[in-house]
Amino acid sequence: MKKIQLEILGLSSSQSQTGSFALVLGERDGNRRLPIIIGMFEAQSIAIQIEKINPNRPLTHDLFKTFAEQVNVSITEVLISDLKEGVFYSKIMCTDGIREFELDSRPSDAIAIGLRFGVPIFTVESVLSEAGIILSDLEDEEEETDEVNMKSTSAAPAAKEALNQTSVEDLNKLLNEALEKEDYERAAKIRDELNKRN
Repeated sequence: MKKIQLEILGLSSSQSQTGSFALVLGERDGNRRLPIIIGMFEAQSIAIQIEKINPNRPLTHDLFKTFAEQVNVSITEVLISDLKEGVFYSKIMCTDGIREFELDSRPSDAIAIGLRFGVPIFTVESVLSEAGIILSDLEDEEEETDEVNMKSTSAAPAAKEALNQTSVEDLNKLLNEALEKEDYERAAKIRDELNKRN
């Protein structure tokens, strides 16, 4: 079975399902994209890891990593292995140094855990050929999306300007408040503003 490496290209709220998010994976050496609809919790967990935000309390995927490390198990890769009736299946490939084994998982959980271990994400040709979208198919959609995004973000500069004019001390307070409320998207924006000043 030939494996195809994927990378995370984006995460956005799903326009088709309320409360869901679209995780877009891209073929590393190709032009196909694999969109997967995931839940809000898993999207938040993936976003936190991508943005390198440290939550005040460990999330479930952080707990899994800590537990695995305590019992000397490491993750070697994540494999999106199958697609049946529109449902993706994946496996988390593990080792304890002596034997290798796999855990059945939803792709969203497998990717959130895989990110924490810094392991590659793979799929197989059958999944990519059935559910993959070729980049040229996306270009027209992206142009439409860009137009919509430009219209919907007209209020964003005002919020950005407000952060620009906030003191470092107040930004740190806002960051702590955002983390306490688990508003990780706002926390990432505040963190980016702090990083610009350092």
